[in-house]
Amino acid sequence: MITSTANQQVKLLVQLNKKRKLRDERGVFVVEGPKMFREAPKERIEKAYFSETFFEKHKETLTKRIQADGLEYEIIQDHIFKTASDTQTPQGVLCIVRQQASDLSELLKREKPLLLLLENLQDPGNLGTILRTAEGAGVTGVILSKGCVDLYNPKTIRSTMGSVYRVPTLYTENLCETVELLKAHGIRSYAAHLKGVNFYDQENYRGGTAFLIGNEGNGLTDELTEQADTLIRIPMEGKLESLNAGVASAILMYEAYRQRR
Repeated sequence: MITSTANQQVKLLVQLNKKRKLRDERGVFVVEGPKMFREAPKERIEKAYFSETFFEKHKETLTKRIQADGLEYEIIQDHIFKTASDTQTPQGVLCIVRQQASDLSELLKREKPLLLLLENLQDPGNLGTILRTAEGAGVTGVILSKGCVDLYNPKTIRSTMGSVYRVPTLYTENLCETVELLKAHGIRSYAAHLKGVNFYDQENYRGGTAFLIGNEGNGLTDELTEQADTLIRIPMEGKLESLNAGVASAILMYEAYRQRR
């Protein structure tokens, strides 16, 4: 039983939630809540932590999971657990999970891949929502520019609702070079852009497809826009100039999904 905030494991949980550098150095991230614990691949769980009350309430179920998966775990007193948690109302379970970057070459081996390329997204909630939607729309993989918000930010992780475990995701040093590589593999890129000539639902996404989505405030950079094969736009009424990046991504992904069904 961990009974002090001075415990090194509690300090580590707090720091992992706060510091991207530490998460990357150790190759791990923190997830919270029963759902994220249930869905976490057993081979990627480094250690699980339960609040005293949560463990006692679910002791039989938790013991079966711990024994079946050979999980390492600790029990933490409730008031100490609240210190370790990143949320206002802790749900009683935390896990340290190993990061797992996908390989672009593996994504390119898929038949007619559907990819989403994100440039400099800054909102962790947006990124998490996009990953969750990507899973629902059958997206092959999500590629992030190095300027994007951290995939393993606690807010991003919560917003994915478990999709972070299942949607192949990777960072790239140069998104323009990645688009060029996609072209070499016959994958056509479509940039969501205000200067798009055709509406998004006037194009054909049944072949290899990559959607380019830009920063929430500034959109795509001119450099990446020029790399796109086609500029498309989402029709809007009123005085709106753009949609939320997560909403725009969802519209495009589900149009491709509709066409491919």
